[in-house]
Amino acid sequence: MNLDELIKEAATRRDVFKKVGTTALAGALLASAGFDPAIAQELKKSSKPLKAAFSNAGLQATWCAQGKQAAEAWGALMNVEVTWFDGELSATKQRASIDNMATQSWDFAAIQPFGIGTLVDPVNKMISAGIPVIAMDTLIAPPGTIAIHTQIAPDNVFMGSVVTQAIMNAIGGKGNVVMTQGALGHSGAQGRAKGFQQVVANYPDVKVINEEPADWDVTKVARIWDSVLTQNPDIAGAFFHNDDMALAAHNVMKAKNRTGIVIGGVDAMPPAVNAVLDGVMLATVRNPSCRIHGWSIAAGVAAVVGGEKTGTGIPAYILADGPVVTQETAPGMLWLQKNFLI
Repeated sequence: MNLDELIKEAATRRDVFKKVGTTALAGALLASAGFDPAIAQELKKSSKPLKAAFSNAGLQATWCAQGKQAAEAWGALMNVEVTWFDGELSATKQRASIDNMATQSWDFAAIQPFGIGTLVDPVNKMISAGIPVIAMDTLIAPPGTIAIHTQIAPDNVFMGSVVTQAIMNAIGGKGNVVMTQGALGHSGAQGRAKGFQQVVANYPDVKVINEEPADWDVTKVARIWDSVLTQNPDIAGAFFHNDDMALAAHNVMKAKNRTGIVIGGVDAMPPAVNAVLDGVMLATVRNPSCRIHGWSIAAGVAAVVGGEKTGTGIPAYILADGPVVTQETAPGMLWLQKNFLI
């Protein structure tokens, strides 16, 4: 019996309402449905300093740089000293960095890999040493193949599809479009591509003329888009796997006087939020860097101090969601990011 059914059943039992208050009844119904009736537990900082190792794909990306700031801010609140291991937007360089991380002792670790499967050996080494390892944003390895503590990540298919749909609406569902992808081995990029493809499949008058990956690298984006614009005089819209790439491509478009192309991206970093306000970008969707990195601090503290274990105290996957950014919601989004809340 689901929660709605329980509530309907209880509503027919007038004697229940005579014996208990509404709040108590709600708690009983939630408990019988398998939920903890407590609304929330106190978010406690560690009573002793903890040491955490963090790494994300590369601090050249503004999303990753903001994540570092958020982890450090949450760490300061919860008595966690954060040591950073930069991925440098390179699977090889990040692997060397995580190999170094795995030789040291940590209370917990949190990692966003540049690509799936590139860090399995050093991560397994840490797990074997009893270090809880949290996956941020991207799969460290295929699900079920590595004993990570939890994964905190957005719904990348949703993000790809919702922005692509906005682009389709703006271009009237027809014309040449481009998708500039991130790193192909990145599960987030794979999900965003899937979302894009699912939406475009509904528009037979849309032709996808380029899907080259730029690996989150704005220099590669400039090179790709210089070629794309030269070879294609008619482009209606473009979807980018992150906003850094969208804005880098816009600079190329502007230099070539091709600013009529409708563009959308992912991450909703402040420059992109302002670009939506200014009409430079049609839309972006928030991949909540602050939530993902900040919640990783909270999950690590709960694992070490509270003894939470995967499957009992914490689920294997936690959705870190974020909204589509419009001109109406943009100011609030900027405030939330300034305070490392989303």
